Amino acid sequence: MVSFKQLALLALATGLATVDAQSSTGKTTRYWDCCKGSCGWSGKASVNQPIQSCDKQDNPLANMAAKNGCENGGQAYMCTNQSPWAVNDKLAYGYAAVKLAGGNEGSWCCACYELAFTSGPVNGKKMVVQATNTGGDLGQNHFDLAMPGGGVGLFNACTNQWGAPPQGWGQQYGGISSRADCDSFPEKLKAGCHWRFDWFANADNPDVSFKEVTCPKAITDKSKCIRNGQTPTH
Repeated sequence: MVSFKQLALLALATGLATVDAQSSTGKTTRYWDCCKGSCGWSGKASVNQPIQSCDKQDNPLANMAAKNGCENGGQAYMCTNQSPWAVNDKLAYGYAAVKLAGGNEGSWCCACYELAFTSGPVNGKKMVVQATNTGGDLGQNHFDLAMPGGGVGLFNACTNQWGAPPQGWGQQYGGISSRADCDSFPEKLKAGCHWRFDWFANADNPDVSFKEVTCPKAITDKSKCIRNGQTPTH
Protein backbone atom coordinates (compact mmCIF):
# COMPACT_ATOMS: atom_id res chain seq x y z
CA MET A 1 0.00 0.00 0.00
CA VAL A 2 1.29 3.47 -0.88
CA SER A 3 1.57 5.69 2.20
CA PHE A 4 0.37 9.29 2.40
CA LYS A 5 4.00 10.35 2.73
CA GLN A 6 4.88 8.53 -0.49
CA LEU A 7 1.96 10.21 -2.25
CA ALA A 8 3.13 13.59 -1.01
CA LEU A 9 6.65 12.93 -2.27
CA LEU A 10 5.24 11.86 -5.64
CA ALA A 11 3.24 15.08 -5.85
CA LEU A 12 6.33 17.12 -5.10
CA ALA A 13 8.30 15.20 -7.70
CA THR A 14 5.70 15.99 -10.35
CA GLY A 15 5.61 19.63 -9.33
CA LEU A 16 2.02 19.57 -8.08
CA ALA A 17 2.02 19.34 -4.30
CA THR A 18 -1.55 18.99 -3.10
CA VAL A 19 -2.72 21.47 -0.49
CA ASP A 20 -6.17 19.93 -0.10
CA ALA A 21 -6.36 16.27 -1.12
CA GLN A 22 -10.13 16.33 -1.55
CA SER A 23 -11.46 17.05 -5.02
CA SER A 24 -14.65 18.96 -5.74
CA THR A 25 -16.64 19.37 -8.93
CA GLY A 26 -17.01 22.69 -10.69
CA LYS A 27 -17.69 24.50 -13.93
CA THR A 28 -15.67 26.70 -16.24
CA THR A 29 -16.28 29.63 -18.55
CA ARG A 30 -13.81 31.89 -20.34
CA TYR A 31 -13.01 35.60 -20.41
CA TRP A 32 -10.41 38.26 -21.13
CA ASP A 33 -11.52 41.76 -20.14
CA CYS A 34 -8.05 43.39 -19.87
CA CYS A 35 -9.01 44.74 -16.42
CA LYS A 36 -6.81 44.75 -13.35
CA GLY A 37 -7.69 41.61 -11.38
CA SER A 38 -9.36 42.01 -8.02
CA CYS A 39 -6.45 40.09 -6.44
CA GLY A 40 -4.22 42.97 -7.58
CA TRP A 41 -5.16 45.07 -4.55
CA SER A 42 -3.36 45.00 -1.20
CA GLY A 43 -5.14 43.47 1.76
CA LYS A 44 -7.20 40.90 -0.16
CA ALA A 45 -5.28 37.89 1.12
CA SER A 46 -2.25 36.78 3.09
CA VAL A 47 0.32 37.04 0.29
CA ASN A 48 3.80 38.43 -0.38
CA GLN A 49 2.30 41.04 -2.74
CA PRO A 50 -0.83 41.44 -4.89
CA ILE A 51 -1.08 40.03 -8.41
CA GLN A 52 1.07 42.02 -10.83
CA SER A 53 -0.80 44.56 -12.96
CA CYS A 54 0.48 46.38 -16.02
CA ASP A 55 0.09 49.80 -17.60
CA LYS A 56 -1.58 50.46 -20.95
CA GLN A 57 1.62 49.48 -22.80
CA ASP A 58 1.84 46.21 -20.83
CA ASN A 59 4.71 47.35 -18.60
CA PRO A 60 4.58 46.06 -14.99
CA LEU A 61 3.27 48.66 -12.55
CA ALA A 62 5.09 49.37 -9.29
CA ASN A 63 2.07 51.21 -7.90
CA MET A 64 -0.23 48.48 -6.57
CA ALA A 65 -2.88 51.09 -5.80
CA ALA A 66 -3.21 52.22 -9.44
CA LYS A 67 -6.83 52.63 -10.55
CA ASN A 68 -8.40 49.83 -12.57
CA GLY A 69 -8.30 50.35 -16.35
CA CYS A 70 -11.99 49.36 -16.45
CA GLU A 71 -12.80 52.67 -14.78
CA ASN A 72 -12.55 56.14 -16.28
CA GLY A 73 -9.00 57.37 -15.88
CA GLY A 74 -7.72 53.97 -14.78
CA GLN A 75 -4.11 53.04 -15.51
CA ALA A 76 -3.92 49.38 -14.41
CA TYR A 77 -4.65 46.45 -16.72
CA MET A 78 -4.27 42.67 -16.85
CA CYS A 79 -0.73 41.79 -17.93
CA THR A 80 -0.58 39.87 -21.20
CA ASN A 81 1.73 37.25 -19.66
CA GLN A 82 -1.27 36.05 -17.63
CA SER A 83 -2.39 34.24 -20.79
CA PRO A 84 -2.57 30.42 -20.68
CA TRP A 85 0.09 28.15 -22.16
CA ALA A 86 0.66 24.44 -22.78
CA VAL A 87 3.20 22.62 -20.61
CA ASN A 88 2.71 19.43 -22.62
CA ASP A 89 -0.10 17.67 -24.51
CA LYS A 90 -1.99 16.88 -21.29
CA LEU A 91 -1.14 19.80 -18.99
CA ALA A 92 -1.52 23.57 -19.26
CA TYR A 93 -0.93 26.52 -16.93
CA GLY A 94 -2.89 29.74 -16.65
CA TYR A 95 -4.98 32.10 -14.55
CA ALA A 96 -8.64 32.48 -13.69
CA ALA A 97 -11.32 34.49 -11.99
CA VAL A 98 -12.62 32.26 -9.22
CA LYS A 99 -15.57 31.85 -6.89
CA LEU A 100 -15.61 28.89 -4.51
CA ALA A 101 -18.33 27.65 -2.22
CA GLY A 102 -17.79 28.59 1.42
CA GLY A 103 -14.84 30.88 0.70
CA ASN A 104 -13.92 34.46 -0.08
CA GLU A 105 -11.08 36.34 -1.72
CA GLY A 106 -8.94 35.89 1.35
CA SER A 107 -9.00 32.13 0.84
CA TRP A 108 -8.51 31.95 -2.93
CA CYS A 109 -6.60 35.03 -4.14
CA CYS A 110 -3.24 33.80 -5.50
CA ALA A 111 -4.05 30.18 -4.62
CA CYS A 112 -3.59 27.58 -7.36
CA TYR A 113 -5.99 24.85 -8.38
CA GLU A 114 -5.52 21.76 -10.49
CA LEU A 115 -8.49 21.41 -12.83
CA ALA A 116 -9.15 17.97 -14.31
CA PHE A 117 -11.47 18.41 -17.28
CA THR A 118 -14.32 15.89 -17.30
CA SER A 119 -16.24 16.80 -20.46
CA GLY A 120 -15.79 18.01 -24.03
CA PRO A 121 -12.70 17.65 -26.23
CA VAL A 122 -10.35 18.32 -23.27
CA ASN A 123 -11.75 15.46 -21.20
CA GLY A 124 -8.76 13.82 -19.49
CA LYS A 125 -6.51 16.87 -19.71
CA LYS A 126 -5.48 18.98 -16.72
CA MET A 127 -4.80 22.65 -16.15
CA VAL A 128 -3.30 24.42 -13.14
CA VAL A 129 -4.65 27.93 -12.68
CA GLN A 130 -3.88 30.68 -10.20
CA ALA A 131 -6.77 32.77 -8.92
CA THR A 132 -6.09 36.35 -10.00
CA ASN A 133 -9.63 37.69 -9.95
CA THR A 134 -13.11 37.18 -8.50
CA GLY A 135 -16.14 37.15 -10.75
CA GLY A 136 -19.15 38.92 -9.27
CA ASP A 137 -21.39 37.12 -11.74
CA LEU A 138 -19.91 33.65 -11.17
CA GLY A 139 -21.68 30.74 -9.53
CA GLN A 140 -20.18 28.53 -6.82
CA ASN A 141 -17.09 26.42 -7.63
CA HIS A 142 -16.74 28.35 -10.85
CA PHE A 143 -13.49 29.04 -12.75
CA ASP A 144 -13.62 31.76 -15.42
CA LEU A 145 -10.49 30.89 -17.39
CA ALA A 146 -8.48 33.87 -18.63
CA MET A 147 -7.75 33.53 -22.36
CA PRO A 148 -7.39 36.35 -24.90
CA GLY A 149 -10.48 36.56 -27.07
CA GLY A 150 -12.61 34.71 -24.53
CA GLY A 151 -15.13 37.54 -24.21
CA VAL A 152 -15.00 40.61 -21.98
CA GLY A 153 -18.06 39.74 -19.92
CA LEU A 154 -19.29 42.41 -17.50
CA PHE A 155 -16.37 44.79 -17.95
CA ASN A 156 -14.25 45.88 -20.90
CA ALA A 157 -10.86 47.54 -20.75
CA CYS A 158 -9.69 45.96 -24.03
CA THR A 159 -11.13 48.76 -26.15
CA ASN A 160 -9.24 51.37 -24.16
CA GLN A 161 -6.01 49.38 -23.97
CA TRP A 162 -5.84 47.72 -27.38
CA GLY A 163 -8.49 49.35 -29.55
CA ALA A 164 -10.76 46.28 -29.51
CA PRO A 165 -14.36 46.69 -30.79
CA PRO A 166 -16.84 48.33 -28.35
CA GLN A 167 -18.00 44.95 -26.96
CA GLY A 168 -14.54 43.41 -27.11
CA TRP A 169 -13.37 40.88 -29.67
CA GLY A 170 -16.25 38.66 -30.82
CA GLN A 171 -19.27 38.19 -28.56
CA GLN A 172 -19.34 39.95 -25.19
CA TYR A 173 -19.78 36.53 -23.55
CA GLY A 174 -17.81 33.78 -25.27
CA GLY A 175 -15.60 35.93 -27.48
CA ILE A 176 -14.31 35.02 -30.92
CA SER A 177 -15.40 31.98 -32.91
CA SER A 178 -12.35 30.90 -34.92
CA ARG A 179 -8.58 30.61 -34.68
CA ALA A 180 -8.22 32.97 -37.65
CA ASP A 181 -9.75 35.74 -35.53
CA CYS A 182 -6.59 35.66 -33.39
CA ASP A 183 -4.54 37.00 -36.29
CA SER A 184 -5.83 40.54 -35.78
CA PHE A 185 -4.92 40.58 -32.07
CA PRO A 186 -1.99 42.48 -30.54
CA GLU A 187 1.16 40.38 -30.91
CA LYS A 188 1.45 39.71 -27.17
CA LEU A 189 -2.05 38.22 -27.04
CA LYS A 190 -1.85 35.96 -30.08
CA ALA A 191 -0.22 32.95 -28.40
CA GLY A 192 -2.85 32.86 -25.64
CA CYS A 193 -5.60 33.24 -28.21
CA HIS A 194 -4.20 30.38 -30.31
CA TRP A 195 -3.96 28.21 -27.17
CA ARG A 196 -7.75 28.15 -26.97
CA PHE A 197 -8.07 26.56 -30.39
CA ASP A 198 -4.98 24.34 -30.13
CA TRP A 199 -4.38 22.78 -26.69
CA PHE A 200 -7.88 23.66 -25.41
CA ALA A 201 -9.49 22.38 -28.63
CA ASN A 202 -12.05 25.22 -28.54
CA ALA A 203 -13.80 23.48 -25.64
CA ASP A 204 -17.03 25.23 -24.67
CA ASN A 205 -17.17 25.60 -20.88
CA PRO A 206 -16.07 22.07 -19.92
CA ASP A 207 -16.83 20.65 -16.48
CA VAL A 208 -14.02 19.96 -14.03
CA SER A 209 -13.07 18.29 -10.82
CA PHE A 210 -10.59 20.42 -8.90
CA LYS A 211 -8.35 20.58 -5.87
CA GLU A 212 -5.98 23.16 -4.44
CA VAL A 213 -2.29 22.61 -5.14
CA THR A 214 0.90 24.51 -4.37
CA CYS A 215 1.51 26.95 -7.20
CA PRO A 216 4.15 26.07 -9.79
CA LYS A 217 6.98 28.60 -9.88
CA ALA A 218 6.38 29.11 -13.62
CA ILE A 219 2.99 30.62 -12.70
CA THR A 220 4.08 32.77 -9.76
CA ASP A 221 7.12 34.06 -11.69
CA LYS A 222 4.64 35.83 -13.96
CA SER A 223 2.02 36.90 -11.43
CA LYS A 224 4.56 37.77 -8.67
CA CYS A 225 2.01 36.69 -6.05
CA ILE A 226 2.67 33.85 -3.57
CA ARG A 227 0.47 32.93 -0.64
CA ASN A 228 2.27 33.25 2.69
CA GLY A 229 3.63 29.94 3.93
CA GLN A 230 3.85 28.38 0.45
CA THR A 231 6.95 27.73 -1.61
CA PRO A 232 6.23 27.42 -5.34
CA THR A 233 7.17 24.09 -6.90
CA HIS A 234 9.66 23.72 -9.75
